Amino acid sequence: FPIRRSRFVNKQEKFYPRCTPKNSGPQSRDTPPQRDTGIANEKDWGINLKNEIVNESGTNEDGSTWYRESGEDLGEKGYRCRWTTMGGKSQDGSSQWKETWWEKSDWTGYKELGVEKSGKNVEGDSWWETWQEVLHQDEWSNLARIERSAQKQAKSGTGNAGWFEKWWEKYDAKGWAEKGAHKYGRLNEQSWWEKWGEHYDGRGSVLKWTDKWAETELGTRWGDKWEEKFFAGIGARQGETWHVSPNEERWTRTWGEEHFGNGKVHKYGRSTTGESWDIVVDEETYYEAEPHYGWADVVGDSSQLLSIQPRDRPPGVYPELDFGPSSSSSSSYSSPPRPGDSPDVPPLPPSSQ
Repeated sequence: FPIRRSRFVNKQEKFYPRCTPKNSGPQSRDTPPQRDTGIANEKDWGINLKNEIVNESGTNEDGSTWYRESGEDLGEKGYRCRWTTMGGKSQDGSSQWKETWWEKSDWTGYKELGVEKSGKNVEGDSWWETWQEVLHQDEWSNLARIERSAQKQAKSGTGNAGWFEKWWEKYDAKGWAEKGAHKYGRLNEQSWWEKWGEHYDGRGSVLKWTDKWAETELGTRWGDKWEEKFFAGIGARQGETWHVSPNEERWTRTWGEEHFGNGKVHKYGRSTTGESWDIVVDEETYYEAEPHYGWADVVGDSSQLLSIQPRDRPPGVYPELDFGPSSSSSSSYSSPPRPGDSPDVPPLPPSSQ
């Protein structure tokens, strides 16, 4: 797709003046998220939670204000959430920023690390992003699982430009992995979408797929998608590329490959313009049966998540053997308090082909 980056994302250096009080106040990291960056590692987020309760605020020399609060929330089954929230805004309120960090844990072994950031500037540009990393026990396999996710969006204050991304990664201790992303963006008269996914079962089977499409306000639409499934050198690939004109004239090309595992590959396809092929060729089959970033990698990059200390368990209270309901209730814990004014970040409309 020709549009790769929204124009306002390139204006980071002037999104709005820093709300940095001298000596006492928090320093804001107020630049909007970048597109197409995936899920950052925890060390890149710089999560540093305070051990004491904090509630402070102040005013800078330029009239902008700031606040910083931290605390700890306790609940049933040993639930603990430690959090820190900070933010600020300009004197006239035209620019704002806010950032919240948290860590959660309970007696079932559930652990969570997270960040949420948002802001807007004097030009009306707004952004929001969140990142989470979770350790829990899978209710079906009873294996330890680490899941990471990120959502990001930004919207231009002028014109019709914006983008949204949702990424997720899931891993377990036996090599099972699932990864995926949904993306959407628009710039002036053009909108585009992209979805992709990967699934590894830990025993050699792999499924990968991608679906992309775009459209203009004039009615032109185009897209491309493909899918592959493999196990032990045997599998198939198939795909489709298409284009629709404003007067609804449609062009399509479909293709497929059957890999037999013996060096033979059956290739076939056709298009609406009369193209057609159906051949068997000698060709070495290549596919990735394991994720390039797997369980060992994510464990190595999750030291802060793994080091979260749960509350001490009273005598006679033991972890539940049935981890499923516990993990479900853990994942539904409410987010930490986020005091102060929140920048208004309008959601982008849902994607549709």
